[in-house]
Amino acid sequence: MSTPILIVEDEIKLAELMRDYLIRDGYEVEMLHRGDEVMPWLKNHQARLILLDLMLPGIDGLSLCREVRKNSNLPIIMATARVEEIDRLLGLSSGADDYICKPFSPREVCARVVAVLRRAEGTPALQDKLEIDEDKYQVRAGGQVLELTALEFRLITTLVKQPGRVFSRDQLMDAIYTDQRLVSERTIDSHVKKLRKKLELLPLTENPIRSIYGVGYKFD
Repeated sequence: MSTPILIVEDEIKLAELMRDYLIRDGYEVEMLHRGDEVMPWLKNHQARLILLDLMLPGIDGLSLCREVRKNSNLPIIMATARVEEIDRLLGLSSGADDYICKPFSPREVCARVVAVLRRAEGTPALQDKLEIDEDKYQVRAGGQVLELTALEFRLITTLVKQPGRVFSRDQLMDAIYTDQRLVSERTIDSHVKKLRKKLELLPLTENPIRSIYGVGYKFD
């Protein structure tokens, strides 16, 4: 029997929907609906990855994530229904591998699962195929070279240095504008759009910059 993905979600219909999509993609799935059921379950079972809701009865997802991390590198994707929680989670040492904000599509969950498992299981990720030349402000892949503006280069290096981390637009503004100028969120969106269009010229299997609805961006 294959090692299952464990869904910990107290909204039973949502848990069942995610389960059905993951099974359709070939995964075995187990479900729990309370936080205090997780550690006892893990003592007697193995999981390949945990989809962990933040707000759970019994024990909350953040406490659970920290508890799991004491003894395991088991991949964890944490979900929250509140956009403002993402920034708080990013600032805490929860140990989660990825974050996703409700409402999300089941297909997005499946894509996140694939990406996190790929990193955890050692499959070469897209950032391993990218070469970044900080002296020339260039990005290369497969022998092809992209010339980037200073802002675009600071943007991609910020994302690449922490693959999988979700950056809010405010965090990206602080990272790429060294003169502390005031810019709007639309300006960041414009820079990301231009950067993604340039990256499409490289021989990559998919565009590595992902948009996280209502939050910001990450390099996957």
